[in-house]
Amino acid sequence: MNFGAVPIDEAVGGIAVHSVRRPRLLVSKGERITSDHVERLRDAGIDAIVVAQLEIGDVDEDSAAQRLALAFAATHIRVQRPFTGRANLFATCAGLLSVNTAALNDTNEIDERLTIATLAPWRRVAAGEMVATVKVIPFAVPDVLLRQVAACAARAPLRVAAFSAQRVGVISTLLPGLKTAVIDKTLRVLEQRLAPAGAVIVQQLRVPHETAAVAVALEQCAPHCDILIVFGASAIADRRDVIPAALARMGGEIEQLGMPVDPGNLLLVGRLWTQQRRVPVLGAPGCARSPKENGFDWVLHRLLAGIEVSSRDIRQMGAGGLLTEVVQRGLPREGPRTASEDR
Repeated sequence: MNFGAVPIDEAVGGIAVHSVRRPRLLVSKGERITSDHVERLRDAGIDAIVVAQLEIGDVDEDSAAQRLALAFAATHIRVQRPFTGRANLFATCAGLLSVNTAALNDTNEIDERLTIATLAPWRRVAAGEMVATVKVIPFAVPDVLLRQVAACAARAPLRVAAFSAQRVGVISTLLPGLKTAVIDKTLRVLEQRLAPAGAVIVQQLRVPHETAAVAVALEQCAPHCDILIVFGASAIADRRDVIPAALARMGGEIEQLGMPVDPGNLLLVGRLWTQQRRVPVLGAPGCARSPKENGFDWVLHRLLAGIEVSSRDIRQMGAGGLLTEVVQRGLPREGPRTASEDR
């Protein structure tokens, strides 16, 4: 692509780089220069104009944006008609956005003229929400370059993992001093979390905060549920504590206890086998009683989208895992200051 100022007689077919405004004359940026433009430019006393002129093998910005976006788009993604070298991509259903960050970075590294930006990986998105944008910087790019970048983008396809209507079972443990109103509010907050995914609570039990009682409740709920969530009256402090011990008693497995996300550090992720199915079990941290975002959300959303969550997945959540303070956590991050700290 040639770029620069040329005499107006040589500008026909070129793309105006800047808008030109005079009385009774407007040449808009990005507009193709015609012989009529040339006459009006001459009448206005303009003898040169800055244009971009495509060469053989060049692809105009809108066509390039469309091709790159289509190469990048995969499951549950719609590409909007491009404009000014930009093609926006939208989710066609509610779910979690899946982005291969390393491969996307490789794509953006190839050439500064072709760019792709997305929402953060694993973000919950709604149907119709914009999730990515492709922007071609100049007015045209070589076809050979576009092919290279599009091939790289195709190796890192953008997907939305759709939410499914999961059946959720909830077990709440009881200790003296825990008010019924707290449990009722916890269930309402959970229902709000589940609603965007179309998931519903199909069973809910309240049992003493004892290993045997929780084990029986797990056994009762598991055959009828796709996900089990246990809200403990007391936070899980060890793999031998009440909730993980109950899961182990039922032959379940603990995938991970603890996560590098705060609030949410005391999350338990496990599995329980029932009727030839493996049912995920979450031991919810205390902050999950709050509607504010916490580590519990990050894992719950993946399960609602049918995505397996491994110990490694959780251990890689630390970057960006420091979230806002939640009042319900009980103890603030900052402990009491000492006299020396005050100084």
